[in-house]
Amino acid sequence: MAGRPALFTDACVNGHLVDALVSRGWDVMRAIDVFPEKTPDPVVFERAAQGGRVFVSNDEGILKAAAAWLVEGRAFRMIFWPQEDYRAWSIGELLQAFEELAAQEDPFRYPIVRLRPRR
Repeated sequence: MAGRPALFTDACVNGHLVDALVSRGWDVMRAIDVFPEKTPDPVVFERAAQGGRVFVSNDEGILKAAAAWLVEGRAFRMIFWPQEDYRAWSIGELLQAFEELAAQEDPFRYPIVRLRPRR
């Protein structure tokens, strides 16, 4: 799958990261542009999956929806890192992690890719 997949960012994803991805040519749809505030996680998650987009989140709560989908055998792709890791990553480092995923042949062999700081 080498290449940049279309993304769907959760409301918790830092706007500076979203802007950086868009400026680099990534196709990014933001949950805050599609749903009202406080839309339940499973609804947002399902929209991303149905649209064939990679769901991007750092909200631990969304992992429950992802686990349910795994158990049900439903197809989805997700990039996740915990919110506290924002202190360990710069926006540039996060952007680089996304670019490295895009360069991989099949980064979603397992549907959840967890980003981890290199430090």
